Amino acid sequence: MYDNNVYNLMLQLTQEHKSLWRIKNMYKKDAENDEERAFWDKLEKDKEEHIKELTELIKSRVSE
Repeated sequence: MYDNNVYNLMLQLTQEHKSLWRIKNMYKKDAENDEERAFWDKLEKDKEEHIKELTELIKSRVSE
């Protein structure tokens, strides 16, 4: 069994994945202009980076 911190990281990873899915599959399609699309593109990249960082953190905690 993992400590609460690992579960917090896993939960946040799940939330980031859900948010990224919504951005890619819903929000960008609904954007009404280039400014909004640029915002969603930027946020998509941010989410992908957060997912990468969280994945590495979880890997390091689980392998301890």
